[in-house]
Amino acid sequence: MHTLEILGTDGDLRMTELAARMGVTTGSLTVLIDRLERGGFVERKPHETDRRSIRVSLTAEGERLFHEHHNLHAQLTQEILCVLTPEETDAFAAMLDRITDCF
Repeated sequence: MHTLEILGTDGDLRMTELAARMGVTTGSLTVLIDRLERGGFVERKPHETDRRSIRVSLTAEGERLFHEHHNLHAQLTQEILCVLTPEETDAFAAMLDRITDCF
C-alpha cells in the first residue's frame, strides 16, 4: 500500500526514484513491483528519453485502491481531530509538522 500511496501522490516515478522514496534497494523494489503488476495495480513504462530507465505508474485499479486508502486516512484524521479543541488541533498540527520535517 505504501508503494501505491507514493505513486498516487507523486505520479509516475522511475524505479530508482521510487526505491529511494521507499528506502529500499532497486532489487527489493523489483520484486514488489512484479507482485503489484501481477495484481493489476501498477504498470511499467519505458522512460520517454532514457532507454535504460523504467517508470512505474498506477493502473486504474491501483488508482481506485489509492483513493480508497486515502479516503480512509482522511476519515481517520477527522475522527482524531473531532475530539480536540481548536487550540489542541493547532498544537497537534505543529507537532506533526516538526516530526515530518525530520524526514
